[in-house]
Amino acid sequence: MAEDSCTPLRVRFELRRRELRVAERIRLTPNMLRLILSGDLEGFQSLGFDDHVKLLFPDPQGGDTPVMRDYTPRAFDVSKGRLTLDFALHEPAGPATQWALQAKIGDLLHIGGPRGSQVWPDAFAHYLLVGDETALPAIGRRLEGAPAGQAITVLAMVENAAERQTWITQAKADICWLYRAQANDVLGAIDALSLGADPLVWIAGEAQWARTVRAHLHDKGLNPKRIKASGYWLKGEPGAHQALD
Repeated sequence: MAEDSCTPLRVRFELRRRELRVAERIRLTPNMLRLILSGDLEGFQSLGFDDHVKLLFPDPQGGDTPVMRDYTPRAFDVSKGRLTLDFALHEPAGPATQWALQAKIGDLLHIGGPRGSQVWPDAFAHYLLVGDETALPAIGRRLEGAPAGQAITVLAMVENAAERQTWITQAKADICWLYRAQANDVLGAIDALSLGADPLVWIAGEAQWARTVRAHLHDKGLNPKRIKASGYWLKGEPGAHQALD
């Protein structure tokens, strides 16, 4: 594949703040809560499966500056004014988890963005998606939007079997669930894969974990230009979101 054919398309959007309200609550798993929001989504765009919007919460310390957290638009319908967000619940609960657990139908939430999208071409022979609970909304969106027959391998690290999700996809998908409670080793799972030449690799989750996975793939000789890694959270640092590549 020519190098320029694997370059992601970057698109910028006008940044806009929106006021939405909770329309539905769905408990997907014990630790994953889906909220469907409704409101004015005119002009809302999200072209990349791993885009993020900013959620704005009141400062728990009473300050004037809102607390912001990044979340993947799991699904959206501009014509119906509906935006779906999935919340990975955790303890101790931060502002986003706390709000999601307490949110009632009709409650208000302000969001901003997405600021832009990074869209990878569908020209790769194989895609590898590696992530923990916080990456599942993006992984689910990617699988559900994949063209028929596309080869996608997923390594999803969750607490236990109760956290598995079901995704409908036309892709030729091989989904492997790894369980933290059983000390499953993501690096060993990677070593057991047959990926072929130069797959596109996407990694997201706890920042140090994502760095370790990325370094392991580098050591295996995969093309670093075709590996995208993101720290969706950082242990011990609330609100961290880091691009690692």
